[in-house]
Amino acid sequence: MKYRGLGRTAFEVSEIGYGAWGIGGKQWLGGDDDESVASLRRAIELGLNFIDTALAYGEGHSEELVGRIVREAPGKIFVATKVPPRNQLWPARPGIGIQEVFPYDYTVACTEQSLRNLKMESIDLQQFHVWNPEWLMQSDDWRRAIDDLKKAGKVRAFGISINDHQPDSALALIETGMIDTVQVIYNVFDQSPERNLFPACIRHNIGVIARVPLDEGALTGTITPETTFDKGDFRGYYFRGDRKREVVERVDSLLKDLKGVEGSLAEIALRFCLSHPAVSSVIPGMRRVKNVEMNTRLSDLGPLPENVMSILKRHAWGKNYYQ
Repeated sequence: MKYRGLGRTAFEVSEIGYGAWGIGGKQWLGGDDDESVASLRRAIELGLNFIDTALAYGEGHSEELVGRIVREAPGKIFVATKVPPRNQLWPARPGIGIQEVFPYDYTVACTEQSLRNLKMESIDLQQFHVWNPEWLMQSDDWRRAIDDLKKAGKVRAFGISINDHQPDSALALIETGMIDTVQVIYNVFDQSPERNLFPACIRHNIGVIARVPLDEGALTGTITPETTFDKGDFRGYYFRGDRKREVVERVDSLLKDLKGVEGSLAEIALRFCLSHPAVSSVIPGMRRVKNVEMNTRLSDLGPLPENVMSILKRHAWGKNYYQ
């Protein structure tokens, strides 16, 4: 496992991090806690030291599992979590002020609840779970909450999780120096952060956490028109209607161009994210030990060759399946 600096923080995080949404047990179905705990333990054994969770993942259940494993780990594990929007709207909506979404008392209370769930004294990285650039010129309570949480030692660094497929919405905030990191959708299909966000992050030394590197499973090559999900599983919504057919067509075209390239589609997709110098860590969901073992070994392989990157660049796809 290789490690990279998380922006201007003092954290050296594993290139492959652990995305803990799937172990919350509410939105991604079909897993179980024993399997999740085993995967977390194995990831740490293999050198992973960065886990991203959120208070909203299973109403704190993901945090509880993460905290349990982190407390028993022999070395330092960096934990990132998130404050959910008080109005429960993902993504942030235009015209709704930050006082309705992240008021001071609410932000502090959520952080304290996360600390109780994790059973930790401090959160390495706290994040707002949505962001609206309109908020930058509104109430300063959110800035005061960040400052006070840091001064109290409850939070070491602060960042935002950028709205789905809206990387440029963080540009003005980066300029303020108020945040240390951004978390953004970045994968073979959504390469849009490369245009403006990543250059800004490099200029200002902002850590980049690349989420959804496998496009919720589309870039694993396992989605077919016949794929079904348990009732209530988030992926049933994400791949609803004619979307599975669209994915198959896109993936088939991608695989045709990648013929002869070593590695599975999922492996190539993860290495694509790590090939950009702005990225600090990529956080795939890994509920199964076999996926942990496959993904963590990719760090040692380094960036993809230029000829492979050129192929992948041609397969950018402007879509938003979250809508």
